Amino acid sequence: MDGFDLEAHVGRLTDQGYTMIEDFASASDLTEIRACLAPHQGRHRGRNDFEGLDTERVYTLVARGAVFERLTAEPRLMALLGRFLQPGFLLTASQSICIHPGESPQPIHTDDGFYRIPRPRPAISLSMVCAVDDFTAENGGTEIIPGSHRWGDPGSPERPEDLEAHLQPMVMKAGTCVVFQGTLLHRGGANRSNAPRLGFTNQYCEPWARAQENFLLSIPPEQVKAMSPELQSMLGYSIWPPFMGHVTAAHPLKTLETGWVRPIERTD
Repeated sequence: MDGFDLEAHVGRLTDQGYTMIEDFASASDLTEIRACLAPHQGRHRGRNDFEGLDTERVYTLVARGAVFERLTAEPRLMALLGRFLQPGFLLTASQSICIHPGESPQPIHTDDGFYRIPRPRPAISLSMVCAVDDFTAENGGTEIIPGSHRWGDPGSPERPEDLEAHLQPMVMKAGTCVVFQGTLLHRGGANRSNAPRLGFTNQYCEPWARAQENFLLSIPPEQVKAMSPELQSMLGYSIWPPFMGHVTAAHPLKTLETGWVRPIERTD
């Protein structure tokens, strides 16, 4: 974390709702990301305007390669998230997003809007989006509305009617990531270029909140065993005190032990 000004990032994330880490992923990371994604590309295009009919997504990305494990628990990111989320926060979503030429812009939205608690309020989740290709104003780079994390619900006096007029493109070199509050209004932009735009996103939520992706079911336990304790915790193999997340009154990490048998299947 040498040279990482945590307080400056905390200040920007607090005041504007977002901050950027310019050297988040290295050139070798980006090469590894492309190699890991290559077998999965071309399988899943979106089913609606939100997912993007000309957008490819690879879900459960954290389990698709060692590079994603490393970057999901990247130390600078963890330190930054720890200033806004309570200890034991969870990974709630992990996916790559490849926006193809001709894709229309996403609807403007927030990433924790499904937590139906009136605004204004503290964010229940935070998101990061990492550019694998350069993000530009033309190729579908993320667009945000700075300061919108402080606004109330639709109809609040501080919330303008013409949201699009307040959007700002996140122009980022490959390897840069933007971190933003789950209450910040944003969208994936339209791709008006002649090439696809690849990035990936991880989202993290409070330890008491329900995660979007059910990693306990989607990632094989044998694979989870080989992951770091920090990542195991973020995937849900953890307890929010005093006992939220228990497995028949036991800690969920016990389910990764060799020979573990579900209590309801025991015969002794």
